[in-house]
Amino acid sequence: MKRLWLLFAQTVTVLLAAWFIVATLKPDWLGRGRAQPGGGAVSIIEAPAVAPGTLAPGSFNAAVRQAAPAVVSINTSARHPAANDPWFRFFFGDRGEQQQTGLGSGVIMSPEGYVLTNNHVVEGADEIEVVLPDARRTSAKVIGTDPESDLAVLKISLDKLPVMTLGNSDQLQVGDQVLAIGNPFGVGQTVTSGIVSALGRNQLGINTFENFIQTDAAINPGNSGGALTDIGGHLMGINTAIYSRSGGSMGIGFAIPVSTARQVMESIVRNGQVVRGWIGVEPGELTPELAQTFGVRAEQGVIITGVLGNGPAAQAGIRPGDVITQVGDQPTRTVSELLSRIAALAPGQAVPFTLERRGEPVQASVTPAQRPRPRQSPAPR
Repeated sequence: MKRLWLLFAQTVTVLLAAWFIVATLKPDWLGRGRAQPGGGAVSIIEAPAVAPGTLAPGSFNAAVRQAAPAVVSINTSARHPAANDPWFRFFFGDRGEQQQTGLGSGVIMSPEGYVLTNNHVVEGADEIEVVLPDARRTSAKVIGTDPESDLAVLKISLDKLPVMTLGNSDQLQVGDQVLAIGNPFGVGQTVTSGIVSALGRNQLGINTFENFIQTDAAINPGNSGGALTDIGGHLMGINTAIYSRSGGSMGIGFAIPVSTARQVMESIVRNGQVVRGWIGVEPGELTPELAQTFGVRAEQGVIITGVLGNGPAAQAGIRPGDVITQVGDQPTRTVSELLSRIAALAPGQAVPFTLERRGEPVQASVTPAQRPRPRQSPAPR
C-alpha cells in the first residue's frame, strides 16, 4: 500500500511539472492567451469567421459597392487669363503659364457618359479630367451649366461605364441614414455616413433656387459634386456646400435633391441649357407690416412688391400688393416656393394663378416667358 501511494505521488508530481512547463512556454497548447511581460496570460477571443460575401451587422458595404464605382474624381486646370498677353509676360515672365488646379467629384448618370457635378467645380476651367475608381482617366467636355442651381453636366467617352442608380429624394425623411461619397482634399475616394438633419433648407445665399437636403455626414472640400446616397446605394442628392468656420466639416452639409438635379440634367442634355419659366415679378415674404401697408387680409402667400412693365405678370393683370396664394393647383407659402413653382412652368403655356387683392380673391391666367440667363454666376464656395 505504501508503494502504491509513493507511485501515485511521483506520477502527480511529474504531471504538475509538465503542466507548469507547458503553461509557461506553450500556453496556446492549453487554449490560453500568450504570456505577457510583467503579468499573467491574456485571453484571446476571436470573432466567429464571416463567410465570404456575408455582410457584418450594420455594414454599409453593399451600398458602397453599388454606388461608389459611379462616383468619379474631377481634376480641373485653368491658365491665367492674361497668360498670352505680351506685356503680362514681360513684367511677370512665365508665371502666367502656371496653371491653377482644382479638385471635385462627380456622378456618372448614364451609360452614354453623362457626368453630373457642381457648376463651381468646373467653372472657368480650361481642361477637365475625370478619374474613375478603377483608375481609368479621360478628358471631359462641358455639355452645359446652370449657375442658378450650381449644377453642370459633363460628357466622357469610355466603354463599360458604371452608372448610378437614382433614388426618390421626395421620400427622404429627417433621421434617415445617408452616405456621402466623394474625393475630399484629393486623398482619394472616401465614404462617410450620417443622417438627414433637415429638408427643404433655403435662404442660405448659396444658389438662386435652394431646396437643400441637410446632413451631418462629413462633407469636405473636394466632395462637391459627389453623391449623397441612401443605405441602399441609391442617389439622393449631389453634395454641394458646407457650413464651416474652419474649412472642414462641422456636421452641416448641403446636397441638391436628385429630383431637382435630374430635371436640370435632362434640360441641359436636351436644350443645352435649363429652360425655366419667368413672369417678371418681385416677390416678398408676407409680413404683418407689408400686409398692413397693402391692406392684405391673407395669412399665407407671397406678396408682390414690384411688377415688370410689359412682362408676363403685368400682361395678366397682376399688380403690386397682390398676394399669390396658388400657382396652378400648388399652394405657395414662401418666396422660394413661388420661385420654384414658376421656374417649373413651361414657357408659352398659360397657367391659372390664384391671388388675393385687398381681401378679395382674384383669378389670373399667366403665360410665362423663358427665364433670362443670369448675368454672372454666384460666388463659388
